[in-house]
Amino acid sequence: MNDLISSLKKTILLKALPEETIETCLATGTFSVKRYESNHIIHFVGDLCMHLELILAGKVVVDHMDEAGKLMTISEFDAGEILSGNLMFSSNPHYPMTITARQPSVILNIAGNQLIQLFLTHSGFLKAYLSFIADHTMILSNTIRYAVNQTIRERIVRFLNSEYQKQKTNPIQLKMSKKSIAERFGIQRTSLSRELAKMKQDGLIKYDAHQITLLWKQPLSMQNQEISGRQC
Repeated sequence: MNDLISSLKKTILLKALPEETIETCLATGTFSVKRYESNHIIHFVGDLCMHLELILAGKVVVDHMDEAGKLMTISEFDAGEILSGNLMFSSNPHYPMTITARQPSVILNIAGNQLIQLFLTHSGFLKAYLSFIADHTMILSNTIRYAVNQTIRERIVRFLNSEYQKQKTNPIQLKMSKKSIAERFGIQRTSLSRELAKMKQDGLIKYDAHQITLLWKQPLSMQNQEISGRQC
C-alpha cells in the first residue's frame, strides 16, 4: 500500500492531494486499480465514459480507423497521464475512438461523482486537473490538424523537431518502433520507410534501427523549404 501511495503522489494530478486523502480514497474504494495486458482494448468506440483514468504504468494509445480501414494512432499516453478527462463531463460522454493498452498497463479509476467531491474539497487538485486537460486538448487538436494537412515528410520533420527539443542530442534516439511511428502519423510502415530512405538519399538524415542523425545545417523549422519542400 505504501508503495502505491508513493507512486500516486509522484503523478502530476494526485500530487496536489494530501497523502491522508489518497489513503482514505484507496481504503474506501473511491480509487480502484485495474491491470491490462498488452494490446488489450480498454474501451471500444461508443463505450460510456464513467471514470477518470490515471495511468500508473505502461502505455495507452487512442486509435481511429477511417472509412478505408486505415488505423491511425491519434495520441499516446504514458505513466502519469490521464484518460477521458475532457470526455466524462461532456453532454455526450461516449468514447469516439478505441483506447488500447500498447504495453502492460496499470490504471487508477476515479468515478465521476467522487471526482467532483475531490474538486470541491481540494482546490489545488481542481487546478491541476483543469491545467492538464487544457494542455492535452491542445496537443490532440494539433495532432489531428497536422495529420490532415501535412505531407509524410513534413510529419517526419515535425516529429524529429519535437524529439530533438526533448532529447537535446543529435543523433536522436528512437524510443518507439518504426511501426509505432507510422501508426502515429496515420500511414503505412512501408510509406514511412520509403520517405526516410528518400530523406537519406537527399542528404538530410542518416539512420538505423535505433537512432536518426540530422544532417541539415539550418535550424529545425517547418519553414525550412529545403527540407519540407522536397516531398515526392
